[in-house]
Amino acid sequence: MKKIFFATILFFGTATASLAQLSVGFHQSNLPFASIGYEINDRLMPELRIGTDVIINNFSPEIVLTYQFLNKPDYELYAGLGYRANTYRGPLLPVGFNFFPFEKKHFGFHLELAPMFVIESTTILRGSWGIRYRFSKD
Repeated sequence: MKKIFFATILFFGTATASLAQLSVGFHQSNLPFASIGYEINDRLMPELRIGTDVIINNFSPEIVLTYQFLNKPDYELYAGLGYRANTYRGPLLPVGFNFFPFEKKHFGFHLELAPMFVIESTTILRGSWGIRYRFSKD
């Protein structure tokens, strides 16, 4: 757990020096989670995700790195690679869609599908939807 924490600090520290934009979000599903991430150069997004609606001992952090293949002013299509610790431990492959319908592109919605390759068990296909807020510089 300490290794994940220090890797996260290093990862986000590097991101802030690279023209980054902070965002926070919430994904609703059977395995809901809150997220905080940095959008680097409008394409790359490292993200720390923490499981919610669980006992504190099972909060299950995830580290995810996504790339926005399609980056338009109103929407983004992304895919990436990540790892989940604690409950349902193993790698995951998120693919998703962000949509920003308002004039100021701070608040938006997202949909995500992520196969989770659970080490102790079998593969889980997690679908989620939620909200995202970007703290942009404008």
